[in-house]
Amino acid sequence: MTTSPEAAPPTAAPYGTPDAPRIAVHGEAHLECDPDLARIDVTVLARGKDRRTALDDLTRRNTTVLDLIKTYGQAVERLETGALSLTPELKEKGRGERIHAYHGRVHITAELTDFTALGELTTRLADLDLTRVDGPWWSLRPDSPAHKQARQQAVHEAVQRAKEYAEALGTTLAALVELADIDAEAPQPLHHAAAGSRMRSMAAAVEDTAAPLDLEPQRQSVYAQVNARFTMRPPRL
Repeated sequence: MTTSPEAAPPTAAPYGTPDAPRIAVHGEAHLECDPDLARIDVTVLARGKDRRTALDDLTRRNTTVLDLIKTYGQAVERLETGALSLTPELKEKGRGERIHAYHGRVHITAELTDFTALGELTTRLADLDLTRVDGPWWSLRPDSPAHKQARQQAVHEAVQRAKEYAEALGTTLAALVELADIDAEAPQPLHHAAAGSRMRSMAAAVEDTAAPLDLEPQRQSVYAQVNARFTMRPPRL
């Protein structure tokens, strides 16, 4: 007695069949929520007649800024030093290349979670000599629950839309065939919440002790989009 080879599984029809019609829908969600983080960039400047004087002045000012930021403890989640430069300034007149002065610059980035402390720190930094503050830039954490909520809402909208189409035909959904992020099929430009966060710049030109700035956090936009395909029970047309 010979055994017959196993039958190959039936191939799913790409566009459905009269016995299992398909519905393809799109679901999306757009949420507005409060930011988790605020980032500021601090630029410390120094100037001296000779290289050593400029470097010593830059070191002193840089230490002052770092020490001030560190006094805010756990309110500061991240503190980093970026580019450092010490550039000679040549005299415009005269023969030969004679150096008139040296200019020093160092960039510092701080990320805070306490927005009350942010306003006070920003003001105190802007009150320092030869110190520039740019920001804040508001953002959400990558693992913020808002991202999950947006994705779930997008799925719920897709399911609801498919149910409404089936209902219009006098039938109901039978099964989910496919659920995909938009980016999984055709990459789209990402909608980063921070992209809409405009920069504010403050030069250090404050007399005496300035009152803390009242910084209102900028609401963040979270987007999610999905494509979904379902089969439905054959309608009676």
